[in-house]
Amino acid sequence: MFPQSTALPSPQEIPTWVSTYGYVPVEPPPHTDLFAEIQRLKKEKNAILLAHYYQDADIQDIADYVGDSLGLSQKAAETNADIIVFAGVHFMAETAKILNPTKKVLIPDMNAGCSLSDSCPPEAFRAFKEKYPEYKVVSYINTSAAIKAMSDIIVTSSNAVPIVQALPPDWKLIFAPDKNLGLYVMRKTGRQMVLWEGVCMVHTVFSHQKVRALRQQYPDAKLIAHPECEPALLEEADFIGSTTALLNYVINSLDKQFIVATEPGILHQMRKAAPDKELIQAPTEYSCSCNTCPHMKLNTLEKIYNALLYEAPELILPLDLIEAARRPIERMLEMSRALGVISKS
Repeated sequence: MFPQSTALPSPQEIPTWVSTYGYVPVEPPPHTDLFAEIQRLKKEKNAILLAHYYQDADIQDIADYVGDSLGLSQKAAETNADIIVFAGVHFMAETAKILNPTKKVLIPDMNAGCSLSDSCPPEAFRAFKEKYPEYKVVSYINTSAAIKAMSDIIVTSSNAVPIVQALPPDWKLIFAPDKNLGLYVMRKTGRQMVLWEGVCMVHTVFSHQKVRALRQQYPDAKLIAHPECEPALLEEADFIGSTTALLNYVINSLDKQFIVATEPGILHQMRKAAPDKELIQAPTEYSCSCNTCPHMKLNTLEKIYNALLYEAPELILPLDLIEAARRPIERMLEMSRALGVISKS
């Protein structure tokens, strides 16, 4: 239930409500067909709904595009929609706004943050960067717009290895904020980098010992893992890759059982694309579902409906920040096309 359930708000009330709650706290009318209404509003307003693989199944099913950070960035850069509704987390909506400064970008719940992005505060990173004045900054896309503006190039888990490998060999590199992804890139490329000490709360809770026990229980299962996981778990993995790469591995593999070490939202797409495969969620250190991203799950169909109906919350960024942050993102997309990581079309 929403904290407030009233008649339709006036336009003057919406900013106050968004400021208080982070979203528009209005219950849709009883018996509203949210799927049909969201589709209607998208068509009426020339809006596109982008969703990350970690969203709930219903949101994935109604989205115009579902993908990982690289795919979502590419789709955001290409869209002709007037309104972009981003069912993901805050830094993803920021990226869409950076790539589309003249479009209206809506995020269903402004509270949908990111533990990894939060682990790299701009002022602290600025001081860290000043210690290495001759270094170029490679930043993971899971960062705020302010960090992107301080970066030379952005990477995702899909393209970090080929991009770092292709950078001039005489460049000294800082990698931020995910130290586990940074270590993985260093091992794959042989490049030495100074790492910021950030981690993702979702990918650091998997239990190495419990995964080993699970592998004994399912000896034929392949362990597949996201590179944000801890190095000890990655050493055990049969395949390491971005969310999209994990999905494609399950689809294309001749194996039938997989232990999946990433956020469980991707299991929905895996089951749709490969219904004959058995998917086993990797266990965490705790009894809770700690590998479910609480930020991603703040988005709901009701909030998406309200975002489209009231065109709020809208993500606003200063133009100078947009300009500074856009350059390293566009550099990433250009290099990804040149390296064949994404289509040149």
